[in-house]
Amino acid sequence: MPASDFTSQEYAARIAAARAAMDRQGIDTLLVTDPSNMAWLTGYDGWSFYVPQMVILHRTGAPLWWGRTQDKAGAQQTTWLEPQDLHDWPEEHVQHPDHHPVDALVDLLRDRGWTTGLGVEMDNYYYSAASHRILETAFGAQAMRDATGLVNWQRAVKSDAEIDMMRKAGQLTAHMHAVLRDRFREGLLKNQLVAEVQAAGIAGLPGLAGDYPAIAPIAPSGVEASASHITWNDRPLTVGEATYFEVSGCFRRYHCPASRSLFLGEPPADIRRAEAAVLTAIDDALHAARPGATCEEVALCVYDSFARAGYTKGNRTGYPIGLSYPPDWGERTMSLRPGDTTELRQNMTFHLMPGLWTPDWGLAITESFVVTPDGGQPLADIPRAMVVKQG
Repeated sequence: MPASDFTSQEYAARIAAARAAMDRQGIDTLLVTDPSNMAWLTGYDGWSFYVPQMVILHRTGAPLWWGRTQDKAGAQQTTWLEPQDLHDWPEEHVQHPDHHPVDALVDLLRDRGWTTGLGVEMDNYYYSAASHRILETAFGAQAMRDATGLVNWQRAVKSDAEIDMMRKAGQLTAHMHAVLRDRFREGLLKNQLVAEVQAAGIAGLPGLAGDYPAIAPIAPSGVEASASHITWNDRPLTVGEATYFEVSGCFRRYHCPASRSLFLGEPPADIRRAEAAVLTAIDDALHAARPGATCEEVALCVYDSFARAGYTKGNRTGYPIGLSYPPDWGERTMSLRPGDTTELRQNMTFHLMPGLWTPDWGLAITESFVVTPDGGQPLADIPRAMVVKQG
């Protein structure tokens, strides 16, 4: 995701929003370890999040990129930062039993005088207990602030340029589902089908190249589909089983996930009843997803539709999406569920997930949408009805 994909004015607005949130939380220096947040602030892109790295945002001045020496060239190529703003830690500290990269970070922060009001993303995949222990030992517990979600929340309302990225991802998602519908047949090994669908998403479309998604394809069949996050195996597709596929195209790290369900043979009455409930839930939720509505109000459209059909859904039914890296394409802020009274704003983007999981089967038909004054507008054009083939 090269920084040139967005204007300097957009990056300046992002930095200003993050700094305003820092002020509200009493943070002088923000240590951003989530690669999605790093990319959003600076454009940095690379498969380097398996080692310590971060964007350091102080109250004043340009952000700093800090990471492994070997990855510094990537920062030069993908960020809008100047060379003097790129800092690296010793290569010999890579997964070394006696040295830790954050030891070098401590020195950098001390040299800058940034030793108080340090905000860290505590509940984050990419910030380790060892990293926190080193920082807390160096500067004291009183210097540390929990900045979990600080940048994530600033990303909630997308710019028009970001919406364009997500619509392009949606074109890739639709292409992947078209390949899925065409190739789905009795006896085809699941891994072979997934390979073709993934290849379609990466090969892309004319003028629209795909990137790797933050989550691997979810593709359970039959009783496997009673579990919501099973990937795939080498078992052949079988008559009498429902299969649902959750995949996403990815363009410049922006995602547009969508699930569709498929059935070989004649679907039983309970699955057809569930399908009807899901389709009604989607229509009702998209109609409700307007600026000023709450996450809870949108979610209740789903739960009410399921209740009328005799089903109970015990999990959330959606979450915000956008720019992301493995292992998750969600933004980890609000959720479409009872009790979340966050108000929707125009250009927020969500993955609406009205899935049903029973002990014997699962069914998921989902939509990624953008909030507009006319309701939720899908970001991909994919037929919703369950795909039925007679073997």
